[in-house]
Amino acid sequence: MELQAGEERVIAAAGLGRVLVATAVSAERAAVAEALGELSPGSAETALDVIAAGVGPARAAASTAAALTAAALEGTPYDLVVSAGIGGGFLPEARVGSLVVADEIVAADLGAETPDGFVSVTDLGFGSVRHRPPADLVRLVRDAVGARTGAVLTVSTVTGTAERAAALRERHPTALAEAMEGFGVAEAAAVHSVPVLEVRAISNPVGPRDRAAWRIQDALAALTEGFGKLVPVLESWNRHDQ
Repeated sequence: MELQAGEERVIAAAGLGRVLVATAVSAERAAVAEALGELSPGSAETALDVIAAGVGPARAAASTAAALTAAALEGTPYDLVVSAGIGGGFLPEARVGSLVVADEIVAADLGAETPDGFVSVTDLGFGSVRHRPPADLVRLVRDAVGARTGAVLTVSTVTGTAERAAALRERHPTALAEAMEGFGVAEAAAVHSVPVLEVRAISNPVGPRDRAAWRIQDALAALTEGFGKLVPVLESWNRHDQ
């Protein structure tokens, strides 16, 4: 597959399969690529492609689908897709600088506002608003990188008030993090029947927007450290055993 601008390929030794890592922006892509570049030559057996897929669920879905389709047409399909980047964390469980691995990827604001409250697309009868990554892979990654597991919410509008943060937690009690791309990446993966994983490093609390409290560089460093520990897990996991 010929990668486009804003994409990076990290190819390791011949091994167990191919993984597509979809971040939103170039800084997240660089954080992941830094971890992969620190692996000693020949130490990894899984081939990983890292792309900056764009911000928001629609752009992320389109970019991920394009990469998956191109690989499939070349006869070298991906075995796993990982949505990765930084995001907001729901306190007190997901603190700034920590890592979260999704056991559910949920489109939190896909639905309708009604006089009786929010109604999801699922409840409206128009499809699913959640994807579940492979449970055994989630556990393996959690243990390897020291992350917490819970729902990661995908939103089209980032939360900026305490009221909305509380409403999201009420609707999704297991939610640990909020970001903007995971569900789009998961939708593209599902079309290709490829399993999906989402990993988020927490850069700020979900709630009132306080830029002074954001720790973006700390979160990117946590993402790099986490991916350094993630690759051996991906090598040991075989999707065909599921």
